Amino acid sequence: MVKLGRTERQRLLADLIQRNPLQTDEDLARILGVSVPTIRLDRVHLGIPELRMRSEGLARRAQSVRAMGRQELVGDLVDLELGRSARSVLDTDPSMGFHRTGILRGHFLFAQADSLALAVVDGEVVLTGLANAKFKQPVQAGEQVVATAEVLRRAGTRWVVLVVSTVRALPVFRAKFVVVALNAAKESGALGRI
Repeated sequence: MVKLGRTERQRLLADLIQRNPLQTDEDLARILGVSVPTIRLDRVHLGIPELRMRSEGLARRAQSVRAMGRQELVGDLVDLELGRSARSVLDTDPSMGFHRTGILRGHFLFAQADSLALAVVDGEVVLTGLANAKFKQPVQAGEQVVATAEVLRRAGTRWVVLVVSTVRALPVFRAKFVVVALNAAKESGALGRI
């Protein structure tokens, strides 16, 4: 790995934490090819708090899920702008993988993406009407999966939400969901059609 200057390393560090605030100092040190104390010094210099403080701040900012309880989400919600975008992090473990290969079972990736698509929609009762999913790369159980949801468009009670899941910034899963907000459907008389 090419040794980076301090300014470039700190810029990359800030960018990595911005993209995934739940990375540990150890993960960041491995990615940037430096020691953990160097990462800690860079964080202090940049005014970036330690992981515990970052995760507490993210949890406080992501309190406003309307469609479901936070305990119903698959993964930890780290960013939410209702009606626009959301991000969650799923820390997988060996029990989530196939015993023989250690590859993560696909329903965990789908459940994380589906619950994130529901959470981003601004509605009291929200259901998945349609999903088009693609598994891009296998994921090893034990890896951290970051899912990002973006509302592409809204037409009345229907929302189209794109979710892309990554592991170490590599896309592993992609799904487009058509989500229906039933509270709005009830008001418009379209409750029976999803």
